[in-house]
Amino acid sequence: MIHERHISVQRSARYYVLGEPSPKVEDVWIVCHGYGQLAKDFISEFETIASPRRLIVAPEALMRYYISTAPAVHGPESRVGATWMTREDRETDIADYVGYLDSLHDEIMAGLGPKNVSLTALGFSQGGATASRWVARGRTRPDRLIVWGSLLSADIAPDQAASLFREVDLAIVYGTRDQFAEQAMIADFKRLLEGHAVPHTLTTFDGGHRMDRDTLQTLAAEHHHSTTRTEQASPLLTDERFRMPDK
Repeated sequence: MIHERHISVQRSARYYVLGEPSPKVEDVWIVCHGYGQLAKDFISEFETIASPRRLIVAPEALMRYYISTAPAVHGPESRVGATWMTREDRETDIADYVGYLDSLHDEIMAGLGPKNVSLTALGFSQGGATASRWVARGRTRPDRLIVWGSLLSADIAPDQAASLFREVDLAIVYGTRDQFAEQAMIADFKRLLEGHAVPHTLTTFDGGHRMDRDTLQTLAAEHHHSTTRTEQASPLLTDERFRMPDK
């Protein structure tokens, strides 16, 4: 008889840093890339908000793969991407990356010394579900969660979201021409959460399923000058369609 079992193993995880850990750092961003991306490419999007007082950390998902599915031999020029999880053994993979992100947070903060440092967690596309699961399931509590080209993971129930985001500022960002942001779906989830009073801000920009540097600069500036949570009248939540697939 076949039985499924698991064993914990030690492995190395890769991450990239923009900025220098120093006593000057007051603001840390941990940014999770989307499906099929690599951290070294994703972190370049944040050069526009780089500052001696800001440290940006881009962890790379633990699973890498050759992006092309064409029947050919993979060589030096074959593109490689990474994914945070698939539908196969998903709960184990989620637990692994939640633990990974907690450990990364601890290492980064230990290098900054004993001081109050603001922490933003950001996830783009598949990374949005990843970052929101980390905040909901992990032991790290950032000051702010930004889900970009995604919304909250469908694993997070509205009641849980209402409680969680009274402790963590929630910012939702998407492009008005994002092919994954179906307007009917967004309207459905607005109605779903109207009775749950989830504190949040909502930002849109003129563009598709991508990062936007002007919007990023605005969010960084707003966070720098304000620690007050704002609420808008139409809370949002996502389902699994509004992002690149993560399962």
